[in-house]
Amino acid sequence: MEADAVLLARAQFAFTIAFHIVFPSFTIGLAAFIATLLVRWRITGRDHLHRLARFWTKIFAVSFAMGVVSGIVLSYQLGTNWSKFSEAVGNIVGPLLGYEVFTAFFLEATFLGIMLFGWNRVSANLHVASAILVALGTSLSAFWILAANSWMHTPAGHEVRDGIAYPLDWFAIVFNPSFPYRFAHMFTAAYLTTSIVVLAVGARYLASGRFAEEARTMMRMGLGMVVVLAPLQVFIGDLHGLNTAEHAPEKIAAMEAHWDGSKPGDLVLFAWPNEAQERNDFEIAIPNGASLIITHDASGLFPGLKDFKAQDRPPVLPVFFAFRIMVGLGFLMVAIGAVGGWLYWRGKLFDAMWFLKSVSLVWPIGFIAILAGWWVTETGRQPWVVRGILRTADAVSPVAFGAVLTSLILFVIVYVCVFSMGIFYINRLIEMGPEGPVADSPEGPVSQRPMSAATQAARQATIGGE
Repeated sequence: MEADAVLLARAQFAFTIAFHIVFPSFTIGLAAFIATLLVRWRITGRDHLHRLARFWTKIFAVSFAMGVVSGIVLSYQLGTNWSKFSEAVGNIVGPLLGYEVFTAFFLEATFLGIMLFGWNRVSANLHVASAILVALGTSLSAFWILAANSWMHTPAGHEVRDGIAYPLDWFAIVFNPSFPYRFAHMFTAAYLTTSIVVLAVGARYLASGRFAEEARTMMRMGLGMVVVLAPLQVFIGDLHGLNTAEHAPEKIAAMEAHWDGSKPGDLVLFAWPNEAQERNDFEIAIPNGASLIITHDASGLFPGLKDFKAQDRPPVLPVFFAFRIMVGLGFLMVAIGAVGGWLYWRGKLFDAMWFLKSVSLVWPIGFIAILAGWWVTETGRQPWVVRGILRTADAVSPVAFGAVLTSLILFVIVYVCVFSMGIFYINRLIEMGPEGPVADSPEGPVSQRPMSAATQAARQATIGGE
């Protein structure tokens, strides 16, 4: 397959997975948020928590559907454009994806319908349990997908015979060297993304004087998660970076645009990496900063791009800039949490109009950070599709350039139309807000159900809270 066709196949996969990844990332955190709302509702009996759960479940349904549709396309692409990949490592990647179906998809398929449509058809306890199990299913899905993807970065527990990988130790395959760090990093990113969206929607309502009770709850819960998770993500990211430096030093060199490994690395704030001349143009850097972060020693050394053959280096420019976008947005989330937490402590969170209007606009930053992070991860792995086993150029199917180009154009047209309508509909749901009475269930209207002594006590304790 000619080189430009390989690039086109990569572009097609990058386009489709970029659309796909934002929806599972959102639904992982959103499922947990909905389950938390329903659990709190059962404990306190506060009707607005039930209204919020119904409201966000509508958005979850649209996001989940778009995630499933876009995920199916990726499975077909493995057979159409990347058949050599399936042939070389299908013995390992195939079962991992199968485990996702057997655990996550079956769990979600069993209880998703109850969660979406059981509001006035099943008991409240069964409905809450279904929401919890759906949240568990989305987490299991992330577990298996990241296990498969992490193995592609740090293969372990296998042997290669005649160019084909065979499993030897499934525990080593699943819990390969990069998996714990990548799973923690991605899982936290998903929860952060959802928290930022919830915070932004709550701020949007308060700034416009609508749904005050629900908006305050969203802001408290969203901001609380951001305050905790944003600094935690910085710590996890540091651990992930140290793991990457150990197992994929060429990726770290590209992220930092570090060329000469014989000298301590500077922390490059801005530059234009010049791959032809093996240098950085227009560089603004903090001396020895990269060495301090990566080796925890200002004089520490780590490999530079010149330590690797040109054909073994990842593309520097996209990795370098995508990494800075991800890190910059991460620290923006830390700042949002710090400012919001200070306002909450001062009792001014819900009245600071400048903060409400500003935060209502930041809802996309989690999605952008996730896309930038995946760009760093996947582009930084090049020229390998499975590091040390299979190069990307050797993984593609013998498909003609014109066929790949035609399918890419069709994907762009269909995706833009379908997903634009989906995002438009989600925005309409947000604009409508958590309106209407709480639906009845076999136990009767929420406000009229008898509460146990424990529930009454919990409700009294939260009268002044959410």
